[in-house]
Amino acid sequence: MYLHGTSKINSSGHLEIGGCDTVDLKQTYGTPLYIMDEALIRQRCREYMDAFRASGLPFQVAYASKAFCVKAMCRLVDDEGLSLDVVSEGELYTALQAGFPADRIHFHGNNKTPEELEMAISAQIGCFVVDNFIEMQMLQALAEEKNVSVNILLRVTPGVEAHTHEYISTGQTDSKFGFDIGNGSAFEAVKQASGSRNLKLLGLHSHIGSQIFEVDGFQLAVSRVAEFSLEVKRELNVTFKVINLGGGFGIRYTEGDTPLAVAEYVKAITDAVKKFFAEDYPQLPEIWVEPGRSIVGDAGTTLYTVGTSKDIPGVRKYVAVDGGMTDNPRPALYESKYEAMLANRGLDRAEETVSIAGKCCESGDMLIWDLELPKVNSGDLLAVSCTGAYNYSMASNYNRIRRPAVVFVQNGHSDLVVRRESFEDITACDLVPERIAKQPSFK
Repeated sequence: MYLHGTSKINSSGHLEIGGCDTVDLKQTYGTPLYIMDEALIRQRCREYMDAFRASGLPFQVAYASKAFCVKAMCRLVDDEGLSLDVVSEGELYTALQAGFPADRIHFHGNNKTPEELEMAISAQIGCFVVDNFIEMQMLQALAEEKNVSVNILLRVTPGVEAHTHEYISTGQTDSKFGFDIGNGSAFEAVKQASGSRNLKLLGLHSHIGSQIFEVDGFQLAVSRVAEFSLEVKRELNVTFKVINLGGGFGIRYTEGDTPLAVAEYVKAITDAVKKFFAEDYPQLPEIWVEPGRSIVGDAGTTLYTVGTSKDIPGVRKYVAVDGGMTDNPRPALYESKYEAMLANRGLDRAEETVSIAGKCCESGDMLIWDLELPKVNSGDLLAVSCTGAYNYSMASNYNRIRRPAVVFVQNGHSDLVVRRESFEDITACDLVPERIAKQPSFK
């Protein structure tokens, strides 16, 4: 397993993250356990901020909180000077409860409810990323009713399809997101928004996909957005102060992944903006981006305890752990690949090929196929790397399994930022109608 950030094998042969021995973390917090390398998260935040400062362009880096949204993460992001992207009332509520400055919150989503819009307007957030005409109408009506003006970006689809999994490509024409440039709906949206009394149109938003390893797609998206911006300027006399180019910057999950350094992505984007906007925009627009996975993905490690195993001679050996698709649904959803190691036996050489199974009552609950490990024993600790993004966020209570705890580790200290769910938590929202409660037991 590739060791990210502060991860290393210590003198005891144990995996250590943030100066904390994972064997000790298991004793303190139990398993499954999400371990977040705080120093690496902060490093990634600073890489984005430093790269944009070097470009000389005005900018905002907004952490895409859908990747991993808890109050401690919101506080950390604020501490590093980033803005915050939310996509639901729950994420917005979390940010506000954490004390995140509302004027640096951007609200995304293709189906924002009236209640969500009202909540965000009342909180006086910094910007709405408007996805469709119905949302624009609702937002205008609510803003007019409250006698306020709200900042908006229009999400557009530039017709760029990133080299990524088909389920997470969003920049192409056939997408549930945004106003399409090619069919004229984006132009009509600019026309309506720029004429609105209570909507202040700052600019455009474009997102082309996720887990992207090249810069070509971003550069092409910039050229398409710039071409559209020139058309709008010429036909409607409307110029954009902000161009948001979304996220999608890739990370290394396995040996075959080849992401670029953060600075390379940023330089390609900012150079493209300078190239395609300079002639028609004397004052270049402010550039916004929304990294999520690339800030927290490789900073996360999930720690499991090995339980049972099943050896089928000539076929494969299954090794089961005390978690699975409830804490990491990505292999089942996307066939995502991961690396792993025995955290309590980090110096032992590999002796067998095993497949890591989860504990859910589903044949598809498999975390890793064909993993080389030392001979695995019940009670060993398995550490799966790069689980910081979309693991806690997508965790569920399937089979009524409790969701894991989350700890931040740094400089030999560990802090619980999300406690493990209790059995009481599992049933906290359950209600039994009186007519059922009073029925006699079947005999």
